[in-house]
Amino acid sequence: MRTAVFALGFAAGMVFLAAILWSTGSFLPSQALAAAAPEAVRFTQPAPMPPPAQRPDAAPAVHPPAPPAVSPALGMPLAGVDPHTLQSNFSQMRNGHAHEALDIMAARGTEVLAVAQGNVVKLFTSKPGGLTVYQFDDSRSWCYYYAHLDHYAADLKEGMLLRKGDVLGYVGSTGDASPDAPHLHFAVFELGPEKHWWQGTAVDPLPLLIRGTMF
Repeated sequence: MRTAVFALGFAAGMVFLAAILWSTGSFLPSQALAAAAPEAVRFTQPAPMPPPAQRPDAAPAVHPPAPPAVSPALGMPLAGVDPHTLQSNFSQMRNGHAHEALDIMAARGTEVLAVAQGNVVKLFTSKPGGLTVYQFDDSRSWCYYYAHLDHYAADLKEGMLLRKGDVLGYVGSTGDASPDAPHLHFAVFELGPEKHWWQGTAVDPLPLLIRGTMF
């Protein structure tokens, strides 16, 4: 009798355990399973790195200055004159100011030649310079100034293109030049960004004329 009761109880217990296993897949209660399960791993996109902070003492960007205009090699404005025989009078004082030009003595009526290719930008008459020509080179970096002319070449006009060696006028003594000493007053100016024919930085012409004999 006792054996039969024990067997019956054991069988009932086994049925109960089987029911639990079938419903949960485990002998542990569902709460215990949830506690034992590892936390799910979350994959997220990493946050973008913030841009580096600007150092307060960082030096501002420095842009290199524009290169200076290359000094031209000029032809002689008077044919047959060797520039090596001339002396610079660029720094001589004239009436309280530097001369800033080259005087080349020559007989009245001697042809004056364009020292480089470029356009005539101004024909001008002034008290000091007399009859004058302002010519820009093709790059519009340099201005060439021919002064004390006796008269212009017959076809000369503003805007026309002169090629190196073209006749633009004739030696004279107009302006404040002595009538007894006709000569060409020749000056070279490096132009600023404004490209004013009357304004620029004077450069001694003689080294540029000597340089022209090397090419």
